[in-house]
Amino acid sequence: MRIGIVCPYAWDVPGGVQFHVRDLAEHLIRLGHEVSVLAPADDESGLPAYLVSAGRTVPVPYNGSVARLNFGPLSAARVRRWVLDGDFDVLHVHEPAAPSLALLTCWAARGPIVATFHTSNPRSRAMIAAYSMLQAALEKISARIAVSEYARRTLVEHLGGDAVVIPNGVDVDFFARADTRPEWTGTPEAPTIGFVGRIDEPRKGLPVLMRALPEIVAQRPGTRLLVAGRGDAEQAVASLPARLRDHVEFLGMVSDEDKARFLRSVDLYVAPNTGGESFGIILVEAMSAGAPVLASDLDAFAQVLDQGAAGELFANEDADALARAAVRLLGDPARRDALRESASAHVRRFDWTTVGADILAVYETVTEGAVAVAPDERTTPRG
Repeated sequence: MRIGIVCPYAWDVPGGVQFHVRDLAEHLIRLGHEVSVLAPADDESGLPAYLVSAGRTVPVPYNGSVARLNFGPLSAARVRRWVLDGDFDVLHVHEPAAPSLALLTCWAARGPIVATFHTSNPRSRAMIAAYSMLQAALEKISARIAVSEYARRTLVEHLGGDAVVIPNGVDVDFFARADTRPEWTGTPEAPTIGFVGRIDEPRKGLPVLMRALPEIVAQRPGTRLLVAGRGDAEQAVASLPARLRDHVEFLGMVSDEDKARFLRSVDLYVAPNTGGESFGIILVEAMSAGAPVLASDLDAFAQVLDQGAAGELFANEDADALARAAVRLLGDPARRDALRESASAHVRRFDWTTVGADILAVYETVTEGAVAVAPDERTTPRG
């Protein structure tokens, strides 16, 4: 099958959607399919062979964060050329409701379109106002996927219609086979807590964890917090008393291999995210690596963690609750072992062997007997 996949966000900026598209493309290629991915990229060095760059991006506030998107007449011309040259059996676009390459692809496409919706947010006046512009594109979508029940709910409330829920995928064995690294491994007297995320994005919740750290260290004085991700380390610890700053180690950006080693090494993984999450891929990665998980009780996180059976939950944005739960778990190795055991069974439903098969089944459904659909010349931006 010839498959075209469209990623709306800058390929060279780490993010859950980018990782999902990358891993899906590589999974499909391993199965023998021909795959081309269209995505914007600010740095075009080192791009994989299957990726076609749509050019540079601009920052756009979106869903409580800043997304780097590519849109406009020049982008539309690149999309049309890629669609025409690719002669795809199916196009798979991600986040078509954003002003992005995915929306442009819907306008330009002639054949079956599958769309995945990742966003989960409160009812948006802006999205509702844009519905008339989106409608012509969205009506051309043959099948819709949502990565979680909460992403599906956002789709239904904002745009109407429905979607099948297929979660983000993870190569579970990649994380399970990773080696530990001694410098990241804790001891009963000096346990390690892990956090992965953009340091300077408030909704990732690092400030909540920083507020909890004094109490954690007071109860377990040897505790270290290891932080992996880009951002200003000095600003991140500015609220901490000077005596506690040595308990925090910033690792910067880490490779996929080191992220797996990191998650295999820590005694507890904490996800203090405060909102705007439709899934929680890092939770799946942590569970795959055998890290006991403590996460804020966002609806999407509770679903990924099997309502607390595969990882513990604390009240969102409650630093005191986070501290109490972390201290208890760090002092209870039997409970951490029980969480690992539950998570190791639960996480298999997110492996690419399952997720990829579900996505391929959707592709096969829309391509069987598909009738070509002409591009809507009234709404297609001209280059």
